[in-house]
Amino acid sequence: MTSVGKAGSNLLLYFQPRPIAAFLLGIASGFPLTLLLATMTYWLSKVGVDKKTIGFAVGLTTPYTLKFLWAPLIDRWRLPILSGLIGHRRSWLVLTGVLLAIAVIMLGRSDPVNDLGGFALWAVATAFLSATQDIVIDAYRIEILPDEQLAYGTAMNQFGYRVGSALIGGALVVWLASPEGASLGWAGAYGLSTLCILAGWAAALWCGETHKERPLENWSFARWMSTAVAGPFREFFSRRGALLILLFIMIYKIGDAMGQIMLSPMIVELGFTDTEYIAANKAVGFWALIAGTAVGPMFLSWAGMGRGLFWSGVLMMASNLGFTALALLGHQPWALGVAVGIENFTSGLGLTVFATYLSGLTNASFTATQYALLSSLAAVGRTFLSTPSGYLAEGFGWPGFTFSPRLPPCRGCCCCG
Repeated sequence: MTSVGKAGSNLLLYFQPRPIAAFLLGIASGFPLTLLLATMTYWLSKVGVDKKTIGFAVGLTTPYTLKFLWAPLIDRWRLPILSGLIGHRRSWLVLTGVLLAIAVIMLGRSDPVNDLGGFALWAVATAFLSATQDIVIDAYRIEILPDEQLAYGTAMNQFGYRVGSALIGGALVVWLASPEGASLGWAGAYGLSTLCILAGWAAALWCGETHKERPLENWSFARWMSTAVAGPFREFFSRRGALLILLFIMIYKIGDAMGQIMLSPMIVELGFTDTEYIAANKAVGFWALIAGTAVGPMFLSWAGMGRGLFWSGVLMMASNLGFTALALLGHQPWALGVAVGIENFTSGLGLTVFATYLSGLTNASFTATQYALLSSLAAVGRTFLSTPSGYLAEGFGWPGFTFSPRLPPCRGCCCCG
C-alpha cells in the first residue's frame, strides 16, 4: 500500500460508528471542566477577583481527584427502575446528566462578587457531578471501542472533548455572556452550555448498553468490599512498577495545568478584549487542538507508547516559550494567536497519547473504577499541585512564570514502556 493509500485508510478509522460515538461522548464530558477552569477564571478576572484567589479557586474542582472513591458504586450498583429500562451504564449517564445540568445552571446564576460561598457551593456540585459523569463516560467509551479502534476512538473522543471544552465551554460561552457578543450574561451562557449533555445521551442511544450486569442485591458487605472496592485496586497494585506508574500519571500534566489556570488572568492584565480572546481560541486554538489530536494516533503508531509519551511531553514543555514571548511583547493579538496555537497543538497531541495510555492500563473487569483511579491522579496536578500558581505568577511576573519548565516523562521505564 502506498503512503497516500495508507494515510487514507488511517483517516477512515476515525469515522467508524464507535469512534463517532466516542466523539459525541467527548462533547458531553468536555464542557463542564472548562466552565470550572478557563471560563470561570476568565469570569472571575473580569469581575475583579485577584490572582491569588483565582489560583486557589481551582481547588473547587477537587472531586475530579477523588472520583475513584465512589467509582466502585457506579461500576456495580444498579439504579432502581431506570437501570432495568435502559441498562446500567446508560441509566447512570442519564441521571448524572440531569443533575449536572441543574448544577451548571445554578452556577451560572451565582454571584462570585457578593456571594462567594454560594458560588463555591455550586462550583463544587458541578465538579462532583461532572466527575461522576466522567466515570460513566470513560468506562462506556473504553467498553464500546475494540482494541484496533482504541487509539482512533480515543482521538475522536479528544476531538469531541475539545469541541465541548475549547469551542463551546470556552469561546462560545464567553461570546454568549459578553456584551461584545450575545449579551446573555453568565447565567444564560452557562445554561445553554448544558445542551452538550444531549450529545452523550445520543451516543448511548446509538451504541446501546455494553455493561455486563453484576447486580449487588444479594451481596454481603464483605463481598462488596472485597470484589467491587478492593478488587480493582488489588489487581492494579499487583502489577510491576504500579507506584511508579501512578507517580508518572500524577505529575505528567502539572505544568500545563498551572499555565492554563493563569492564562486568563494574564490575558486580562495584558489588555486583550473579549473579542480578541474569543478569536484566539476559536480561530486558532480550536483548530490547533484538532490538528494535534488528529496527529496523535499516527504519531503514536510511529513512535510507540514510550517514545510517544516522552516526545509529546518535550513538545508541551517547549510550548511554554510562546507565552513567555507574549508576556514580553504585551498586547499583541498576533502573538496571542501564535502562543495559543502552539500550546493547543502540543496539548492535543499529548492528551491523545496520554489518554490512550490510560485506557490501555485498565482491566476489562474493573473499567470504571481503574480508569477513575488513573484519571483522578492525573487531575491531582490540575488541582492540589497547581493551586499555588497565582502566588508563583505574582512572585515571578508573567515572563518568569511562563518560562518555568515542565518536565517530560522518562524513557524506558515501567511507566511508559
